[in-house]
Amino acid sequence: MISVFAVMTAKAGKKQQVLEIARANLATVKAEQGCHEYRLVEDVKNAGSFQKTLGEDSFAFVEQWESMAALEAHLATPHMQAYGERTKELLADSAIYVMQSADK
Repeated sequence: MISVFAVMTAKAGKKQQVLEIARANLATVKAEQGCHEYRLVEDVKNAGSFQKTLGEDSFAFVEQWESMAALEAHLATPHMQAYGERTKELLADSAIYVMQSADK
């Protein structure tokens, strides 16, 4: 199983626009072969002093893929290519973490 935590930071005032584009893709991505989880998450307001936030303009994708091949196929799909094109001018930064289980 491959886990992805992808943090997206929108340019100031553009977060909701990027989220709308991302939300429009959710059902299509979830239907892809090898996709076990694909969610959008954002900071909980006032979760406590222990919380480190992503920031006001940021959100993340939490993903689970059956294999690296499934993730690579996902990234090559036309809808993900279109997502990248539609959001590239709206994003200030991104950080994509690709991980595997460490509890073996």
